[in-house]
Amino acid sequence: MFPAAFEYVAPSTLDQAIGLLATYGPEAKVLAGGQSLIPAMRFRLITPRVLVDINRLGGLNFLEGSDARLRIGALVRHRELEASELIRRRYPLLADAAAVVADPIVRNLGTVAGSVAHADPAGDWGAALLAAGAEVVVAGPRGGRTVPLDGFFTGPLMTILQPDEVITEVRVPTPGPREAGAYLKLERKVGDFAVVAVGVQVALDEAGVCRKAGIGLAAVGPTSLRAAAAEEWLVGKALDDAVINRAGELAAAASSPSDDTRGPAEYKRDMVRVLTVRALRRALARIEEVLR
Repeated sequence: MFPAAFEYVAPSTLDQAIGLLATYGPEAKVLAGGQSLIPAMRFRLITPRVLVDINRLGGLNFLEGSDARLRIGALVRHRELEASELIRRRYPLLADAAAVVADPIVRNLGTVAGSVAHADPAGDWGAALLAAGAEVVVAGPRGGRTVPLDGFFTGPLMTILQPDEVITEVRVPTPGPREAGAYLKLERKVGDFAVVAVGVQVALDEAGVCRKAGIGLAAVGPTSLRAAAAEEWLVGKALDDAVINRAGELAAAASSPSDDTRGPAEYKRDMVRVLTVRALRRALARIEEVLR
């Protein structure tokens, strides 16, 4: 099957791109990596009138870390995070996720911001970035705004983005000295969508007590999910086996998987528990390694 006929435009400035989106509204789609957009068009799941290619826009291809935050520009590819020494050293949660996004072709072409905008509930970046406490910077004809990722997803393949808005960057808080994360993904084969995936981020105080926690879940609900009750349970406690195991149970309770070809809901829910426990232990091991 071939895509329906469409117009193609490649603006040279962000203002031009926003103007085109404002003109065409829901009939326009933004093209960056196209790794989700083009297959959907091929099978005519969507039939946009016009594609707005943002790859020629200057100032959107940056990966910058500071003491306050990591900034991921809208044109940064998955592979750039996978290969980055900065990401491996300071943001291991993101390094884990980047390494398991689809396959090498997709990682070389697809963008992090595009994945977030696509809002696939089984996508890796939604869960990982929720755990990391990320936010997105959005530009549109009414100006710019910064939106926490928690609350950004409204349903399967749906977000709070308006048709005339575009993500210009993703921001992730820089972890402190006693902070680390991990991302674990269960998949039927390499490159497949997740059966279940869990991202965690934890920060400890000097006494070894958890002062902050983030847990994101993929493929077990209509959107990427935060396991808020599990996060709250961890804060204020030393992360021993009993505390971690209970967090796994609470994360599983926060999930709402469905029966499908990747497995029954009961199995997926239990895998949320198992992966949450494993990811928390891996994050703690990373903190201990840095403090040695």
